[in-house]
Amino acid sequence: MKQQPVIGFILVLIAVLMWGTLPIILQPVLPYIDNQTVVWCRFFVAAIGAYLILFMGKKRAFLAQLKRQHIILILLGIIGLSANFLLYNLTLKYIPATVSQVLSPLSSFFMLICGIFIFKEKLLIHQKIGLTILLIGLALFFNDRFADFLHVNSFSLGIFFCVSSSIVWVVYAVAQKFLLRNFTSQQILFAMYLGCTLVFLPVAKPAQLLHLAPITLLFLFYACIGTILAYGCYAEALNRWDISKISMIMPLIPIVTILFSFIFAWLLPHNFSYPNLNLLSYIGAGVVVFGSFFSSAGYRFIKKR
Repeated sequence: MKQQPVIGFILVLIAVLMWGTLPIILQPVLPYIDNQTVVWCRFFVAAIGAYLILFMGKKRAFLAQLKRQHIILILLGIIGLSANFLLYNLTLKYIPATVSQVLSPLSSFFMLICGIFIFKEKLLIHQKIGLTILLIGLALFFNDRFADFLHVNSFSLGIFFCVSSSIVWVVYAVAQKFLLRNFTSQQILFAMYLGCTLVFLPVAKPAQLLHLAPITLLFLFYACIGTILAYGCYAEALNRWDISKISMIMPLIPIVTILFSFIFAWLLPHNFSYPNLNLLSYIGAGVVVFGSFFSSAGYRFIKKR
């Protein structure tokens, strides 16, 4: 693999920016268009984008190479990714974008657990420390919301959907990891996006788009393009830079979400609101980011000692 660290760094930053701002942009869209239609739009645009990338790269013939086990893995990936998008959109109806993104590192740790049981990987000391730090950070972040976890209300429902979306995402990630042995990331993403588009087609209502205000339509367009850019830039970054270095930048996503929540609320106060967090919650968010960072890069510090 030819190393292009500058380009790889820029690509990762774009992916982080997209993933960090997507939940903020989606929240003012969801009151005006149903959940499944939003998800269908994102997958439809992403499938077109992925196909164009394959068309330019002349790698469209991969469908003829599919075997039975590949088709099963693709179907599992489609189920996992479809459920992830649907549950995450439901999450944004009940809890703020900042809260959902602070919980997002959980998907990495669920993937880590799968790696232990499915791929026979070992849970290393820096990963154990990182997980412990992350859990402490979550406790600090939710310091004023513990009572909500004891009752069934909109906040606890949002947390449930968010954690569930992280769990089902692992199904997609595991399927993709197996498929990467035989196909490129762009080929896999196209197959997944196309399949997810077909899954939501029967329940989507594209006619709702005609009744959206121009600003809401712009937000939805940003979310659709952001989906392509986030996954596409991340996949390309993996081809140009070390995964260990990429993993050190990805934990910044919750910080990007918090930062842009303030920026969007300042620029468009009628569409966005400021994060409702206390000082301890901000500290907790920082601890969560550090825990996620340490789990991916902590081995560097432990080795030095």
